[in-house]
Amino acid sequence: MVDLFGQYREIETEILAEVKEVMENTAFINGPAVHDFSMALKDYLGSKYIITCGNGTDALQIALMALELPRGVKVAVPAFTYVATVEVIALLKLTPVFIEVDPDTFNMDPAHLEGMIQKHELRAIIPVHLYGQSADMNRIGKLAEDSGIPVIEDNAQAIGADYQLANGEVKKTGTMGNIGTFSFFPSKNLGAFGDGGALSTIDTDLAKRMKMIANHGQSSKYIHDLVGLNSRLDTLQAAILKVKLKHLDDYISRRQAVAARYDREFSDLSGLKIPARDKASTHVFHQYTIKVETGERDRLKEFLATKNIPSVVYYPVAQHLQKAYEAFGYKEGSFPVSEQLCKQVLSLPIHTQMKEDDLVYICGHVKAYFNG
Repeated sequence: MVDLFGQYREIETEILAEVKEVMENTAFINGPAVHDFSMALKDYLGSKYIITCGNGTDALQIALMALELPRGVKVAVPAFTYVATVEVIALLKLTPVFIEVDPDTFNMDPAHLEGMIQKHELRAIIPVHLYGQSADMNRIGKLAEDSGIPVIEDNAQAIGADYQLANGEVKKTGTMGNIGTFSFFPSKNLGAFGDGGALSTIDTDLAKRMKMIANHGQSSKYIHDLVGLNSRLDTLQAAILKVKLKHLDDYISRRQAVAARYDREFSDLSGLKIPARDKASTHVFHQYTIKVETGERDRLKEFLATKNIPSVVYYPVAQHLQKAYEAFGYKEGSFPVSEQLCKQVLSLPIHTQMKEDDLVYICGHVKAYFNG
């Protein structure tokens, strides 16, 4: 699904020079590269503050902790998402309120969110920019603003995506809510050589709290004003990310080119639906996720495996049906769109190193399956 070695070889000289510098100055914790990467990411995103941390899940937890929500209050989250988004809500003894997703974009459905705002006393909203495309932040943002509810953007999968707001302004995903969270897991579009994460905000008080929380709640050395975490971006990872950030737009362009090729090859196949595009958002294609609408998703996956073509189901079980969250009282049928997507979605290989031969081979076999 991802050729990390091939990507590394292209920038090997740059990477090794940065790693060598870290090794020679031995500032392995909070070294200069952490600051340099933070500043570079701030400039790239057009954000005011960047707080780095250990990983994307920590970023979500730190964001919720910074909002200082009382135990038990309700937080809106998509039913169709990766577990981390829900996990941190439950971990902090808050209550997830699952929201249905749009069947085409796979992102939080603002119409369903509006109903949940009216039904529940929501205290935060966490839209997820799934697979590389922004959620409908115009409608979600308006609902949040009208209701006085803070928004945490889970931007683990869509770094670099642009979104046009209703006033015409274009902003990067992760910079439209009160807080944006980022993951640098190796397979992400901007991936480290290990774990890493970050948060963005324009709010000075939130930035101060999040920075403290990420470092044991310290306001100064050995002075702890908040209950915090030990969640630091490793200096070596920051050095690597600093290099890769320079190439991110190129990486995105390459992924978009692969997606465009898939679109051309698959658009006329009966029973296969190519990824929908939100007109307000660019799509950076962390994943290229098709819908198999014939009930044969698993058969297609098995067929591709016989041809040594990898594919992955992101995600096979909606979060409201996971055993870990059964105490919140949701049942099968509660979110029919999310549950149906779990039976239909399939992500095909997409990465920066794909060659023409790869595309011909993959597209040929997918078409062969659907054309008999």
